[in-house]
Amino acid sequence: MARPLDGITVVSLEHAIAAPFCTRQLADLGARVIKVERPGRGDFARDYDQRTGGLASHFAWVNRSKESLTLDLKQLPALDALHALVARADVLVQNLAPGAAARMGFSYELLKPKHPRLVVCDISGYGNDGPYRDKKAYDLLIQSEAGFLSVTGTPEEPCKSGNSIADIAAGMYAYSGVLAALLQRQKTGEGAHIDVSMLESLTEWMGFPLYYAYQGQTPPPRSGASHATIYPYGPFPAGDGKTVMLGLQNEREWKAFCEKVLLQPQLAADPRFDSNARRNEQRAALRDVIVFAFSELTAEQVLQRLDEAQIANAHVNGMADVWAHPQLVARQRFTEVGSPVGPIAALLPPGVQSGFDHRMDPIPAVGEHTEAILRELGFDDARCAEMRAQGAT
Repeated sequence: MARPLDGITVVSLEHAIAAPFCTRQLADLGARVIKVERPGRGDFARDYDQRTGGLASHFAWVNRSKESLTLDLKQLPALDALHALVARADVLVQNLAPGAAARMGFSYELLKPKHPRLVVCDISGYGNDGPYRDKKAYDLLIQSEAGFLSVTGTPEEPCKSGNSIADIAAGMYAYSGVLAALLQRQKTGEGAHIDVSMLESLTEWMGFPLYYAYQGQTPPPRSGASHATIYPYGPFPAGDGKTVMLGLQNEREWKAFCEKVLLQPQLAADPRFDSNARRNEQRAALRDVIVFAFSELTAEQVLQRLDEAQIANAHVNGMADVWAHPQLVARQRFTEVGSPVGPIAALLPPGVQSGFDHRMDPIPAVGEHTEAILRELGFDDARCAEMRAQGAT
């Protein structure tokens, strides 16, 4: 079946996560994504580790269904090739160092007169202007600047996210921004410039803590894996050494929790715990009650009681549990994609589509498609060989 972005060509000057995550989403929808890499080792994320059958875990995650074109953009023949490629593209995405794309002639301002239908998406740490424009920005640094660390962790120590949350946020806003620009182009016939910053993307995701602390009010405290303002909501140990996660949202659920899970119906009216505000104030005392009640039960017995009481709950899974998650397996959400090291497992994109199948093509080797792409651009064998000999590809 035809895919939404069939026929759309994306050229990406990308590395690490933010831009590759954006362009992988576009490839999932059928776009042709040409990933421009340095000759030799390519995207430095290829060398982060070798955990995925010999591939780097980060790279395997965000680079399927792409073509790899190696160009040394410090050399004029390589720049000529990139200009020729951009002339045929619908979208240019880049997350190079601040100002690098502009210095090579690939800013939106320089490209728009020649390619008015081109969508240009710049992804950076802090945006294309402002006092922080040239500041280096890595995921953990943005988590810190956006206030994420101030509300994540324990009362004693902040903790970062276990995944690249700032990169992911920026990649998703770049992805949705490109889709919006392509839709707008259908109406106006003109391309657009999208300026996505990691800081603004993650700050948007900080909406609840920001508004909770509106006009100088006390911000939500760091509360580990528990909810900052609702209790009981978080992890609790069971008698078999395992941990269960549960969450209460209202007084009806609190009453059911006391009656059917703790088997202490009188606790629902205890003046220490008869509203969320009081339960939140008396966390330590209530936790002792819950932990004592759970100490005589296995984790599965606790989860069964929670299900019977219609209280939201979850297993505290590790990565091996997620690979084998019965819900993901039942919905057939895992498939395989090719790679330089052979087939590897891949999660299908979220959102089951009835109208088309997502594209799930191989992860490319460094420069795997270089000569084929150059020949498309009209470079003959002799010129390709000359560029290769000069180290331009």
